[in-house]
Amino acid sequence: MKKDTIDSKIIELIKHDENISNSEISRKLGIPEEEVEARIRAFSDTRQKILIVDDEMDTLLPLKRSMEAEGYVVAEAYDGFEGIKKAKDEIPELIILDLMMPGMDGIEVCSRLKKDEITRNIPIIMLTAKDEIRDKIKGLEIGADDYVTKPFNLNELKARIKSVLRRARI
Repeated sequence: MKKDTIDSKIIELIKHDENISNSEISRKLGIPEEEVEARIRAFSDTRQKILIVDDEMDTLLPLKRSMEAEGYVVAEAYDGFEGIKKAKDEIPELIILDLMMPGMDGIEVCSRLKKDEITRNIPIIMLTAKDEIRDKIKGLEIGADDYVTKPFNLNELKARIKSVLRRARI
């Protein structure tokens, strides 16, 4: 089941019986009770969610802390495969995606996300040490919404995040 479908079914069950337990919802929908609890908690969290996909802890952790300080909920993934899975599970409002990662690079991740019905409309900011024009063009052509090179200015990245999120709401 897709995330929206599961959430809708949970809401319907709660509307029908406001005293229904998480274990009963879990049984009726065939999903783990922990997932039911997490989804119900997420209903009341209106903060925007950002997924950061980067294999470099020196980039990921400070960026995560900074985004959390700005009021975002931040999910993280350490490689392309995990990034795709988390994007589908979490459905963030924005993905910050490193270009150079082992296994599956950011170009392939971006391409797969943009081809998938569930994730195609999630804006992506490529964050990478590759600053050649052809790399930027390739990233933008496959669907990235912006491209920021490392080392980056944190205030500029924050401004770009806000700008991309603003455009995504239109």
